[in-house]
Amino acid sequence: MGRIAERISRLGTETAFAVTAEAAAWGARGNKIYPFHLGDLNIQTPEDVMEASIKAMKEGKTGYCPTAGVPLLREALAADISASRGVKYAMENVAIQPGGKPVIGKFIQALMNPGDEVLYPNPGYPIYESQIQYHGGKALPYGYVEGEENFIFDMASIERQITPRTRLFILNDLQNPTGAECSPEELEKIAALVLKHDLYVLCDEAYFDIRYFGKSASLVSLPGMAERCVILHTFSKKFAMTGWRLGAAIGPKEIIDVIAKLNVNDESCSNHFIQYGVLAGLKGDLSGPKRILSILKERRDTAVALLNSIKGVRCFKPNATFYLYPNVTKAMENKGLKNYDAFRQTVLHETGVSFCTRLHFGRALPGEQESYIRLAYSGIDTPLIKEGLGKLKAFLES
Repeated sequence: MGRIAERISRLGTETAFAVTAEAAAWGARGNKIYPFHLGDLNIQTPEDVMEASIKAMKEGKTGYCPTAGVPLLREALAADISASRGVKYAMENVAIQPGGKPVIGKFIQALMNPGDEVLYPNPGYPIYESQIQYHGGKALPYGYVEGEENFIFDMASIERQITPRTRLFILNDLQNPTGAECSPEELEKIAALVLKHDLYVLCDEAYFDIRYFGKSASLVSLPGMAERCVILHTFSKKFAMTGWRLGAAIGPKEIIDVIAKLNVNDESCSNHFIQYGVLAGLKGDLSGPKRILSILKERRDTAVALLNSIKGVRCFKPNATFYLYPNVTKAMENKGLKNYDAFRQTVLHETGVSFCTRLHFGRALPGEQESYIRLAYSGIDTPLIKEGLGKLKAFLES
């Protein structure tokens, strides 16, 4: 073990997978599990995507493809992103990736030098902090506060941390785990900060298309932002294909060229035939994604209503993502459970309901007083949501 490189000690992980293993172990002992812990989807990938992938496979598209992706897909995605964000992207602005996650590390490698500071959301996707620290940067966390209808960005914590060493800003609008989204005013403030401090931005828009009401907005739509932003795009959510592993980086050509060069070094190219499947999905009638959204909306509405009926729990109903982030401070106090692990494990053993807590999305920030858990409803059907949260209610109110 003494030969392991020092930088590996700075590499983090997704502790949500440990919760998955713990729930599986409890289930293996004959206990029923209600899996709210992992943001996977148990909804079938649309038929047109599957059929086009199989057709491409049978036609021999099983070898290498261009390192930045199949040109037809890059063109179609550039057109799709341009139309939805009100900007003008071309094929040269797109690099296809084996999932959305690789965009995080490649963005950081392309633009961050050791010692540079990077603002990132906390609570947030843990791979942000992991990749910043692994590549020698200084991770600066910013948080969220409860608003009237949803969580809102703590703009004060963002502004006060910016120094001359700050180079990058990670923005996960339509956010995991809170479901927070930027208001038009917040986007304007962020754009002003980006220009004032000469920052580059990773716009993690993995949930841009998982929206039940209203219209998603992007920072890249604001003046001067398309030149400074790289969009993290993934097909996993829109087409319910998390395990297929296909995403994209979209941004300024000079940055995308670097990301494509990193593709050569890391994986050569993304899966060939899957790209033709997604291409068919993008050009199809979108009945598949609409069906997925309809299923997720029913699950969201059911879960929110049940959570808000539980004594000691309050929960916003976000317009996007497939996560809920209820405040359970009073519920924990009522049961005499003083820390997250005790609460999570007790609930699992008493009810079978498995979930992640705030601490699976970063260390608690100074001054945090309230307690939160995250429930993903993407991998559990509505009848089981009712059954599982019914048991949770009975336990927390007993």
